[in-house]
Amino acid sequence: MKKAEHVRRRFSKEFKQDAVKMITEKGHSTAEVAKNLGINYNLLCRWKKELTEVNSVEVDALKLELKRLQKENKRLEMEREILKKAAAFFAKESE
Repeated sequence: MKKAEHVRRRFSKEFKQDAVKMITEKGHSTAEVAKNLGINYNLLCRWKKELTEVNSVEVDALKLELKRLQKENKRLEMEREILKKAAAFFAKESE
């Protein structure tokens, strides 16, 4: 009797993301999605965890960038106000 060979299937990043979205955005259970897609429950759980961690890192990076941009915006607004006052001062001086 010959042993059945195990064939490892590969899934695209888009497939993994779509599968996880079925759970996180559409409200389907992990078990239901795994069964419908013909994949192992634990595999789907791993994809969900990995994508959640990646999203968390991206959100943290975006928060840092937002904070930096807000600080820069505040500095630029202050510079603009100083320049407006200086322009008004020099306009008065030249009269």
